[in-house]
Amino acid sequence: MPEIAPRQLILTLYGLYARDERNWLSVASVVKLLSDVDVDPAAVRSSISRLKRRGVLEALKVERTAGYSLSPGALELLREGDVRIFSHPRARLADGFVLVVFSIPESERDRRHALRSTLGEMGFGTAAPGVWVAPGTLHEHAVRTVERMGLTGYVDLFIAHHRAFGDLRERVAEWWDLDAIESEYNEFVCRFQDAPKRFAAAADGPKTAFEIYVPMLTEWRRLPYRDPGLPFELLPEGWIGSRAENLFADLDALLRRPAREHAIRTIHS
Repeated sequence: MPEIAPRQLILTLYGLYARDERNWLSVASVVKLLSDVDVDPAAVRSSISRLKRRGVLEALKVERTAGYSLSPGALELLREGDVRIFSHPRARLADGFVLVVFSIPESERDRRHALRSTLGEMGFGTAAPGVWVAPGTLHEHAVRTVERMGLTGYVDLFIAHHRAFGDLRERVAEWWDLDAIESEYNEFVCRFQDAPKRFAAAADGPKTAFEIYVPMLTEWRRLPYRDPGLPFELLPEGWIGSRAENLFADLDALLRRPAREHAIRTIHS
């Protein structure tokens, strides 16, 4: 897996801890926490500035202490992400598919490109040129996303079932790069399968839990979006994604509470 960008670790910190701290973290606490996972302070400050420019973070002083809060839009995205990241619901065949078809004029090609990129980031595959497909369980998420982007006048959404022709498993393998998704799951398993042993041997359990949990969750956050949650019947035999999901659930149960203990202690120190 590629090296984790500091901005992604910052978003993980805010998602885990800022929302319970009145949606605010001081710059000093973010710098200190990320130093525990070997991120340079200058890189942290630079990444915070970029997140501010992108409208993800908003500067806010609390009792003359410099800090940042999540913007309303970022809070909404994190709330949506919580369900997908921590539950990762898998579709059934009976759920069918949501199809997204759109026609955005050339004069607004930047918005057209933004929609294509967003659909890809949500886990949509391409069934045909201009036809995007995902499990039916993503219908409501797709509706909210199109509304948020202000593109309802250009987009049609359908719920559909594959009736004919051809084998649906073969079609799914054409619409999504399942080999690439499975490879990322395998990298996650290889990287974190020994984490319980490291935690069990640690002298400072909460600090070690934090050092493992925050990078682990940051890596995991994107995987449920790469994998749209297709029904098991449509996936290759021995799908390693199931093993990765079980590993994540085990590590979340093992590490979340002690990692939080370390983080809150640092935030209030």
